[in-house]
Amino acid sequence: MRVLLLKDVYKLGRAGDVKRVADGYGRNYLLPQGMAVLATPAALKQVQHIRAQAAASRSALNQEMSGIAQKLAKLVLTFGARAGETGKLYGSITAQNIAEAISQKIGAQIDRRQVDAEPIRSLGEHEVRIRLTMDLVPHVRVIVHREGETPQLPETEEEQVEEAA
Repeated sequence: MRVLLLKDVYKLGRAGDVKRVADGYGRNYLLPQGMAVLATPAALKQVQHIRAQAAASRSALNQEMSGIAQKLAKLVLTFGARAGETGKLYGSITAQNIAEAISQKIGAQIDRRQVDAEPIRSLGEHEVRIRLTMDLVPHVRVIVHREGETPQLPETEEEQVEEAA
């Protein structure tokens, strides 16, 4: 099935693009959600208009989110967790845990679906991507340490953690 995207769709394309997708994906998700229309000759005549509208809304959204992206880029999150002798966690640090910690630290609502990471199951330092928009994807440092121990941070980063709190 060929569709014309009306909105930016993560891992598929930007508004105004014509894409070939699976019939079920188009019929059951993209079309009912209003993210796409069938790529008919009449719809293809509106491609330039759709791209111009999407570019304007995308730039406005990027400007709005750039302040949050700057805060996230400087953010260092620390989690205390129980771990075995080899450094493997008994549980895991999930996208939900990371989203909640970000919401508490900077006050911006981040959905768990915006956190682009697999569950963290080992001690140490990890880089986690936060998808604010298609263009703004800041990285957040996540440090997982043993419960009861203090994490080893350089002095400059400790100040950043305190600022974020």
